Amino acid sequence: MKIVFMGTPEPAAGILQDLIRAGHQVLLVVTQPDRPRGRGQKVTFSPVKEAALKHSLPVEQPEKLKGNEGLVSRIGSLSPDVIVVVAYGRILPKATLGLPGRGCLNVHASLLPKYRGAAPIQWALLNGEKETGVTVMRVDELLDTGDIILQEKMVIEEDDDAVTLSKKLFARGSGLLLKALAQIEQGAARYIPQKGSEATHAPAIAKESGEIDWKRSARQIHDRVRALVSWPVAHTFYREKPLRILRTDANVVDLESEYVQPGTIVHIVKKAGFVVKTGGGHLLIKEVQPAAKKRMGAFDFVIGHDVKIGETLPS
Repeated sequence: MKIVFMGTPEPAAGILQDLIRAGHQVLLVVTQPDRPRGRGQKVTFSPVKEAALKHSLPVEQPEKLKGNEGLVSRIGSLSPDVIVVVAYGRILPKATLGLPGRGCLNVHASLLPKYRGAAPIQWALLNGEKETGVTVMRVDELLDTGDIILQEKMVIEEDDDAVTLSKKLFARGSGLLLKALAQIEQGAARYIPQKGSEATHAPAIAKESGEIDWKRSARQIHDRVRALVSWPVAHTFYREKPLRILRTDANVVDLESEYVQPGTIVHIVKKAGFVVKTGGGHLLIKEVQPAAKKRMGAFDFVIGHDVKIGETLPS
């Protein structure tokens, strides 16, 4: 099929390449403008742009879609069968929706209508879900409300975080998208309306969401750590300096301790890390990143900073 592809991050780049390998004709790739990224804030291409250039595909990088008559005109002139949208980062305006002959499709990392919005993976983890999934849907004018074409469930593993779960979901979503395209081409696709009464929402994550409140339960803090591992990253303060918490284990048997204040370091586990008292249970900190330093094992941090039992991390 003739496709205009819209996407930005690494998972979207993988799906773009799968479309090409499957023999679909990608006419145009639309992605976010080049941005400063990383610690050095060097201006770099999005992963989707890198994939597009690798395959010598034309690329557009508009700052916005709404009111962009030039881009609408270009897409219309290409007469695509479908527009495929994967984590592009912008809502498609009405003028774009009517351009492809067979509609606009979106690969969404949730079991719609649950977790409509920008951060479905993060919110599924924050809420301690045991199961999630991926949906291929037809895009309409509202946010993630279009008809479902295909959907597949996936178990959230105990060691999954936002990075690993994203890779799994979009890999599964790629196969689901190819199946949906085949059904559309054959005239066999079914379009199932969402049940709006069952909808939940997954808005963009706020930067301040990363600060850890040790009065929460160990399970809640563990889920926050793995949900926010990419951004804004769960963090606390140790001796008044920021300390990112990157990996934890909530399955710690409650320890006998004279320290009852949440945030207190109550145990050092050789080669593993340190245990913190929370508002409900104990949490093993396994990997951290001190300010202006690389990520490291939490036990290495203990040795390097002479961490003491009884020290308290602020809530």
